Amino acid sequence: MDCDVAIIGCGPSGLQAAIHAARKKVKVVVLGKHHNSALIKAKVENMFGISTAEGRSLLELGIEQAKHFGAEVMAEDVMDLNREGEWFVMNTEKMNTIRSKVIILAPGISRVKLNVEGEKEFHGLGVSYCAACDCHFYKKKTVAVIGDGSMAAAGAILLREYASKVYWVARENKASEELNIKMKATDIEVLIPSWPSKILGTDVVNALELQDGRKLDVNGVFIELGARGSGELAMDVGIVPDEKGFIKVDADCKTEQPNVLACGDVTGLPWQMAKAVGQGCVAGTTAANIIRREIE
Repeated sequence: MDCDVAIIGCGPSGLQAAIHAARKKVKVVVLGKHHNSALIKAKVENMFGISTAEGRSLLELGIEQAKHFGAEVMAEDVMDLNREGEWFVMNTEKMNTIRSKVIILAPGISRVKLNVEGEKEFHGLGVSYCAACDCHFYKKKTVAVIGDGSMAAAGAILLREYASKVYWVARENKASEELNIKMKATDIEVLIPSWPSKILGTDVVNALELQDGRKLDVNGVFIELGARGSGELAMDVGIVPDEKGFIKVDADCKTEQPNVLACGDVTGLPWQMAKAVGQGCVAGTTAANIIRREIE
């Protein structure tokens, strides 16, 4: 599918960007799952004009508004992002390919932790949160991928191209049907239902202990509990986040890379809906103006 503006993220900033871009009559696609937004369980009390509101209701209303103005909303996580000539190309967990002339990064900043013993101690010493980033370090080694969803399944499939053995550890299988079909074509050892209790090692990781008492001898543990993080997606298109993982933008929400914009929590503090919505308005308007050649 080809579009003018692709927005990665279905939170308040991404949806506001979709509303403003679509209102200017450009073709907009929003990619992401609104239930992954930090707003989903929040109660909003400090937003202008709103005395109190549930985050879930606001997100659902925002989706309907975006659709009303012509945006297409796809509840699919983005697996990868690449630039091919004048196009940005995204592949989703359901094996859909989206091509866009402008992209807006609005995925939030959460990187879900496993919160088990050894995770913090061995971060960078065998514990990773990005299979795509670190797969090259595990050639002919044994690794475990932790997570229930499509990102974990995709990570396990990718790592099997490098590692000699891959375990997929999950409480349940929430991966897309398309990824499950690909999984069945591999010799990945699927351990469901199961979950880690401890990451073990000396100088580096050498084992993973499961809650049922089993112990896996592994060289690496890849924690993939959500969608791809903002830093990973930014680096896919040549943007290096700062030391805190934030993406620098100008007053128009433009990044250092042409036709790549960012808005919301990925641009830094304050992590407030008012700021996310305001930047979403700016980013969506800027993106549409680029397409309509109203600005450079």
